[in-house]
Amino acid sequence: MRFIGASLILLPWVLSKAKWRENILPTLPRATIISLFYAIFFIGFFEALNTTNATNTATIFTLVPLITGLLAVIAFREKLTGKQLLVYAVGAIGTIWVIFGGQLTLLMSFTLNKGDLVFMGTIFSMSFYSIAMKMLYRNDEMIVLAFCTLVGGSFWMALALLITGQPFEWQRLQHDAIFHMTYLILGATLATVYLYQITTVALGPKRVSAYIYLNPALIILLLLIIEGTPIPNTIIPGIIMSVIATVILQRDKRLPADKTR
Repeated sequence: MRFIGASLILLPWVLSKAKWRENILPTLPRATIISLFYAIFFIGFFEALNTTNATNTATIFTLVPLITGLLAVIAFREKLTGKQLLVYAVGAIGTIWVIFGGQLTLLMSFTLNKGDLVFMGTIFSMSFYSIAMKMLYRNDEMIVLAFCTLVGGSFWMALALLITGQPFEWQRLQHDAIFHMTYLILGATLATVYLYQITTVALGPKRVSAYIYLNPALIILLLLIIEGTPIPNTIIPGIIMSVIATVILQRDKRLPADKTR
């Protein structure tokens, strides 16, 4: 529903210009491939949450920058130095530190279950999404590429529901769920897909994925601003490590950005 909703919102804008309308059909095949990896990530994520929890998935998600970096080495023949590996490790440690609130006992008790193994495979799809985005980009109009990606994602997710025999159950969208779905459509899908794609083209998969290290710290900051939740002193070292790793990866000249915009 979130992908269909975002597609319908973009549709009038895409159809408003002849140039954009003409680019839909040439762009759609490549966008459908890109969206396949994005859809697999979401399907695997929700399947994993049936048998695991958000803390475990957030911890495993910290591997995305490193996996993306390794795939970029294969796909684009980029080099991955020992310094970069060290920075990836520091960023992951700092992010995990924030996730577990600086409590070593909770981290030591972390174990993998069936859902974690599912999500472990799923994060490869997220990395492939970034790689495919750069490989299949052909100086497309970004609004058209985002629209086609959303259409493709809607197709793949609907196909998954039909194959597994799961009902759509759209009638359950009532009351507060309507508000939450509106945010998912506008913020977590429409804006995210557009911004993620435009930055991946401009900066490259490695640099974009490095910002994942800031996710937990930004959530803590938002909770402070919105709800007044104080930042525990125990997680400050983790935040510092995550920020330093992200800044170093953004400034590393060995991580080439894509100049074909």
